[in-house]
Amino acid sequence: MPNLVYPLIMCGGSGTRLWPISRDASPKQFATLIGSRSSFQETVLRVSGTSLFGKPVIIANAAHHFTIERQLKEIKVEADILLEPAARDSGPAIAAGAAFIAERDADALVLVLAADHLVRNTAGFHQTVMDGVEAAKLGKIVTHGIHPTGPATGYGYIEAGDTVSGEAKDVKRFVEKPSLEVAAQYVIDGYFWNSGNFLFKASTMLGEYERLDPETVKVVRLAVSTRKKDLSAHILNAEAFGQATKKSIDYVVMNHTSIAAVVEAKFDWSDIGTWGSMWETSEKDHHGNAINGNVKLMNASGCYVSSEGPLTTLIGVSNVVVVATQDAILVVDKSQSADVKMLVEEMRIEKRPEATENPKVHRPWGWFQTRDLGSRFRVKRIVVYPGGRLSLQKHHHRAEHWVVVTGTADVTVGETKRTLSENQSVYISLGEVHRLENPGLIDLEIIEVQTGSYLGEDDIIRIEDIYNRPETGI
Repeated sequence: MPNLVYPLIMCGGSGTRLWPISRDASPKQFATLIGSRSSFQETVLRVSGTSLFGKPVIIANAAHHFTIERQLKEIKVEADILLEPAARDSGPAIAAGAAFIAERDADALVLVLAADHLVRNTAGFHQTVMDGVEAAKLGKIVTHGIHPTGPATGYGYIEAGDTVSGEAKDVKRFVEKPSLEVAAQYVIDGYFWNSGNFLFKASTMLGEYERLDPETVKVVRLAVSTRKKDLSAHILNAEAFGQATKKSIDYVVMNHTSIAAVVEAKFDWSDIGTWGSMWETSEKDHHGNAINGNVKLMNASGCYVSSEGPLTTLIGVSNVVVVATQDAILVVDKSQSADVKMLVEEMRIEKRPEATENPKVHRPWGWFQTRDLGSRFRVKRIVVYPGGRLSLQKHHHRAEHWVVVTGTADVTVGETKRTLSENQSVYISLGEVHRLENPGLIDLEIIEVQTGSYLGEDDIIRIEDIYNRPETGI
């Protein structure tokens, strides 16, 4: 039994099947879909507070750096953050994480976990990890096999072979997403679903990956060894990482390796991949409805209904999904919820901003949301976290008026700095240098009214910024 298993938590993917909650700017793993925490936070907590695990390594898109920092702070867990300058799929991401951990110990055990999976039985999860440790130490790449609940076509399947060590068995073969008829036979034959969790020695994965795709491992190693530090995160070398072949770990390694093993999962599992699966995992009323937010139903059954804002009502319908956000409403037959991904792709082609952008825009200092917009004015709600500090900046095309709603604001305008409290305001004329800070212990909330000939977010000239963002742009 090792002293430590190092969790490598994968935060890639946009989760478009869970649109409009999940979008590129804020994907599903960072959203609060079930309970009071995000699935990312739940995943981190599942590998924290026990002597089994070492310090987690988070690998994610650079755009989500500050979201990850904030969510880790909320749950009071420290982690190493490894940022991808561009998405190259799960293969290069896992290789990068393994290379990063191998710098400490080439034979360290690495546990790859997706940040968007739902697991409620933590004790069973820990036992499953321990069940695979000996096989991993023997040089196997161990995956957790999930007992199918039905012939699903959206998962890969695993055929288990002879026992390797303890609970671990050899993998005879991996099968990618079969037809419904074939999937039904696999369930009868005792195949497992592939959970996407993997346990291995860092040297084992890197060696097997290198055998199958040496050039990708070469550039990934270079990207790790020449990484840069940005505040609390490590940023992979963009030029080197960009040369890695974009391919999933299943296609590049697991479908071709002879050293895979599987242990039966002793925990419940869902990848929360669609609104249909959200309905399956949610608590329901006596009519089979799962509701969240400002919702009222009458004579409805088997529905999933969620609203982040407006009152959402249903009468006399069954088996539908309705999800309402501030800027979009989705209505879909529950059985067709997987098709939401195709809808989002069509909206991307049409360049609809709702396909990728959230109405609530996150920044390292907090977030903002547009409440009203006209040809020459914009009204924003802005929240600055305690200790948050916007850049010292100016605008070429707009003036701003700030009104403090809650909290305390340190405001710099030109050469003057003053503190504002609730119901106080300040005016920033066009071109004037200014900054907003929250020196308090609670969130600072303000209403900002912009007026001018151009109100785009790219009209920002940064003079000083503690978050090392570019001098111009968003």
